[in-house]
Amino acid sequence: MPPLSRRSAIEPFHAMDILAEGTRRRAEGRPVISLAVGQPAAPAPQKALEAARKALETGRLGYTDALGTLSLRRAIARDYADRHGVAIDPARIAITTGSSAGFNLAFLALFDPGDAVAIARPGYPAYRNILTALGLRVVEVDAGAEHAFTLTPEGLEEAEKAEGVRLKGVLLASPANPTGTVTGRAHLAALARYCETRDIAFISDEIYHGLTFAGEETTALAITDRAVIINSFSKYYCMTGWRIGWMVLPDDLVRGFERIAQSLYISPPELSQIAAEAALDARDELDRHREAYAANRALLLDRLPKLGLSIASPMDGAFYAYMDVGRFTNDSMAFARRMLSEIDVAATPGRDFDPVGGHRTMRFSYAGSPAEIEEAVERIAGWLA
Repeated sequence: MPPLSRRSAIEPFHAMDILAEGTRRRAEGRPVISLAVGQPAAPAPQKALEAARKALETGRLGYTDALGTLSLRRAIARDYADRHGVAIDPARIAITTGSSAGFNLAFLALFDPGDAVAIARPGYPAYRNILTALGLRVVEVDAGAEHAFTLTPEGLEEAEKAEGVRLKGVLLASPANPTGTVTGRAHLAALARYCETRDIAFISDEIYHGLTFAGEETTALAITDRAVIINSFSKYYCMTGWRIGWMVLPDDLVRGFERIAQSLYISPPELSQIAAEAALDARDELDRHREAYAANRALLLDRLPKLGLSIASPMDGAFYAYMDVGRFTNDSMAFARRMLSEIDVAATPGRDFDPVGGHRTMRFSYAGSPAEIEEAVERIAGWLA
C-alpha cells in the first residue's frame, strides 16, 4: 500500500472530531449537548421543505449547469437588491456545493502552488487546512485586540515583512468565526482598497450574514466589484446538511471558476437548489430563529463570565462565544475532552482557531435551542464549581 500524500497530513478539524465523539457517546445513550459546531437546532424553513417535497414527487432530479440554475441565481441577485441595495448581474453568481466548495474553487482559480494567502488568527481552521492541502503558503495574521479582532492593512504589511513574502490573496470573514467580529464598512473599504492597489485577490466570507447582533453588517459588494464573495445557506437559512452555497465573482473570473467547477463538482445538487430558492422567501421564520440565538447570546454573556470564563473577543455576530479558559487550564484540548467525558458537553478547543494562543481558549456555539444552551451552562457551572 503506498503512503498517503504529504497534503493529507494536515491538522485535524478538531470541532469535527469533537462532534464525532459526541455523536458516538449519544449513540451509547449519553445525554450529550453539543456546543461544538455551528449548526442551527432548527430545520430548514418550511417553505424550503415544501419545495423539496414537491420536487421529490416528480421523481426527476439531475444535473444543472455547473454554475447552478438560472432561477436560483436570479433569486439571489434579487435578495442582494432587497437586503443590501446592491445590483448584481445573475451571471456573476455561482451556486456551490456548500461554502466549502466555494473556498476550494476560489483557492484553485486564484492561486498557484506556493502563493501566499493571508487569513486572520484566530480564524476558521478549514481555511488553513484547505490552503495547506493545496500547496499554498498560509500567512496567519494576528487579529487580536490590538487589531480590533479583524484584518487591517497595517497588520497585513507587518505580516508580509515578518514572513518575507508578497501576498497574493487575503481572506476575511465578517461576521467572523470564532470571534464574532463584525468588520464595519469603513474598515472593510480600507482593506478592499489595500488589496486592489497591490493586485491582491480579496475574498470576503459572508456566510454569517443575517446573524449580526451588534455592529455594521456590510457586504463587500457594496464597496467593490473586484472581491470574491462566498456565502452559504447553512447558517442563517438553517440548511447545513443540504450542502448548498453561492459565490459572487468579478465578471472576468466567472469562466475560469466555471471550468474548474465543471470537473470537480459537475453541478450543485438540484434538490438543494430548489429548496434554497424557496428559503430566500422565509425571512419571517428565519428571523424568529435569530431571536432565539440572541437570547442564547445574552445568556452566555451574562453567565459565563460569572463562572470564570471571560469573553475573549466580540460576540457581535455569528453564533459563537470565544472564551478565555486560562483560569482553569493551559490545555484547551484536554479541557474539551474532560468536559465531554465528565458532563457530556461538547465544545471546541481553541487550538482549532489559533495555533499560537488557542491552548487557553474554547469556542461555544449557541446555535442550539435555548433549553439546550441553558442546560449546558448549568452543567458547566456545577463542573467548574
